[in-house]
Amino acid sequence: MKRTGLDDTDVSSYRPISNLTVLSKLLERLVARQLMRYLYFFDLLPSLQSGFRPGHSTETAVLRVLSDILLAADRGEVSALVLLDMTAAFDTVKSVNHSVLLQRLQ
Repeated sequence: MKRTGLDDTDVSSYRPISNLTVLSKLLERLVARQLMRYLYFFDLLPSLQSGFRPGHSTETAVLRVLSDILLAADRGEVSALVLLDMTAAFDTVKSVNHSVLLQRLQ
């Protein structure tokens, strides 16, 4: 229903059914598929990118990082891993001052 308090037996109280969500999802998939083909064809994706790629996941990304660290240790090199949790950094009503954020990250 559009609003509470309307007569639920009156058809005009209800919103019309829309296929827009189905059509928009279909269009989104078609555009994404075409974009991915373009990116693969012109080799524009970084080889280590794991997100939004078939056969890649958080597990493959973690395994790659772990493998790099272990290989460096085998060669006697020092490794450092810096992890930043930015999930809450932009979770605010106010806008983030990007210059202050970059200054603090440095």
